[in-house]
Amino acid sequence: MSKLYTTEELIQILAAERQACLKGKRLKLEVPISGNPVIDQFIRTDGLQQFTAYQDFKAAIHEYQRKYQVSGIVWKEVKVKGKNLLYPEVDTELIALTNDLEILKSAKNSILEFWYEVTEGMELYLSFNNSKQYQQIITIDIDRMAQRTEWASLWKWENSSFLEMILQLGWGKPEEAYYKRGRPRSGSEYIHAVNPGNRPIG
Repeated sequence: MSKLYTTEELIQILAAERQACLKGKRLKLEVPISGNPVIDQFIRTDGLQQFTAYQDFKAAIHEYQRKYQVSGIVWKEVKVKGKNLLYPEVDTELIALTNDLEILKSAKNSILEFWYEVTEGMELYLSFNNSKQYQQIITIDIDRMAQRTEWASLWKWENSSFLEMILQLGWGKPEEAYYKRGRPRSGSEYIHAVNPGNRPIG
C-alpha cells in the first residue's frame, strides 16, 4: 500500500502548490472569462488561470481527505493575559470530515469559557458587512448566538498597546463558513473584544 499523507503534509503540499500557481508555474489554460471568444482574447487571464489551477488542485486534495479520511484539524494554542488554551481548528485550506465536526463541537464550551475569562471588562462588537462595520453588543447577545451555533474558534491581535480577541461562532462546514459561501447551511458570526475606548481592527 502506498504511503498515506498526514494533515500536516497536505497543508505543506497545498502551500507549495499555491506558491507554484502564484509564480505562474501552474495555469489552467482553458479558462473562459466572458464566454465570448472575441472578447476573451483581449482580457489578461493569467491571474484567473493561476487561481483556477490552484482551486482544482485543492479540490483534488479535499477528495483525497474524504477517500482516506485525513482530518482537516490542526491544534492551535492561544496565550492571553497569562492564560492559555489549546483548541482544534480546521485549517483554512482543508475540509472538515464528520469526525472533525464532532471534535469542534466538543471543544466549543472550553473555547467559550476561555473567551469569557480573558475578555472580562473589554468592549464587545459584532462584525457584519464582511467586517466593514461593527455593532456594540453585550455578553447576553453572545450567549444567544452561542446557543444557535455548533463550534467556535479564536484569533488574537496584540501588541504592546493593543489587544483584540476575535471569537468565531459557526455552524455547518467550517470551509464554507469562513468565506460565507455556504449560507444558510453553513456560516459564522464574528465577535470582537477590545479594551475600552478602542475599536476593532481585525
